[in-house]
Amino acid sequence: PAATVSAEVALVVGTSGSTGEPRAVLLDAAALVASAESTHARLGGPGAWLLCLPLHHVAGLQVVVRSALAGTDPVWFPGERFDPAAVAAQLCALPPARRPRYASLVPTQLHRILADPGPWTDLEAILVGGAATPPALLERARAAGLRVVTTYGATETCGGCVYDGRPLPGTRVAVDDGAVRLAGPTLARGYLGRPDLDAAAFEVRDGVRWYRTGDLGRLVEGRLEVLGRADDVLVTGGEKVAPAAVEAVLAELPSVAQACVVGVPDEEWGTAVVAVVVPRPGGPAPVLADARAAVRRTLGPAAAPRRLVVVDALPELGPGKIDRAAVARLASRAETR
Repeated sequence: PAATVSAEVALVVGTSGSTGEPRAVLLDAAALVASAESTHARLGGPGAWLLCLPLHHVAGLQVVVRSALAGTDPVWFPGERFDPAAVAAQLCALPPARRPRYASLVPTQLHRILADPGPWTDLEAILVGGAATPPALLERARAAGLRVVTTYGATETCGGCVYDGRPLPGTRVAVDDGAVRLAGPTLARGYLGRPDLDAAAFEVRDGVRWYRTGDLGRLVEGRLEVLGRADDVLVTGGEKVAPAAVEAVLAELPSVAQACVVGVPDEEWGTAVVAVVVPRPGGPAPVLADARAAVRRTLGPAAAPRRLVVVDALPELGPGKIDRAAVARLASRAETR
């Protein structure tokens, strides 16, 4: 809609978050610059960036901001679908290694480049965010020689502001009753025309403005571990199950490349835990019995999925952001395996 925003606002970025509800986030120029500068401070200085993410999402926009501050042009891959081989060919267009060379990806893209990781090993850092990166995928990537850095944040924080569990310079992390809050110079001004969302997402405590992420987490020796969305928790047979924990176990299976765990209505359990998985190329076929056994060993019987649905790809809201509502609809009508 037509609207007037403050002169400090540089970008109005659309986001659906994890709920699918469209909203427009107001990002100040100062917040964008603070995010880019803190990223460079953590990674080892300004450099040249490979742009593999769309410009209508904050992660792609930040590649442009970082490049502008570094005085470099990002190398852009204009394809509709991420093609690892074609993008790898673009790596040669990056400036010589006088400066650090970086890329920003989502976990799905990282999974695809592992088919031929060689060209990517020359990059000083590969940021991976937008969704939780399965530990098994991280282990495979690092074993292949990729310098992967996991990122956590939101459009409301100008993108990632916690790298490998550690907040970037200027960012503060707090966990209250399991809920993750973020503060610092990268916070958004708010939402366009939605004071109700502003009041729900942002608060001031002791003079510090905080963003309520809606995520669950814990701090372990100063390192943030994100445990999933607060509104994703499933209650099955009276027991609470965190989908992210189940997904992490399933991603360790040699048969599973990606997993999304959702709940579907069930007469006996109230909600049945259903695993929707993408098979790993060249691996064995995903089998429900294997999935249940692995989850039962790690998380207990309540978390073991009652059904397993195999798909070619998981539906997404944006780059790397799984559309859980669409997955739940798919799970409720698909045949189990």
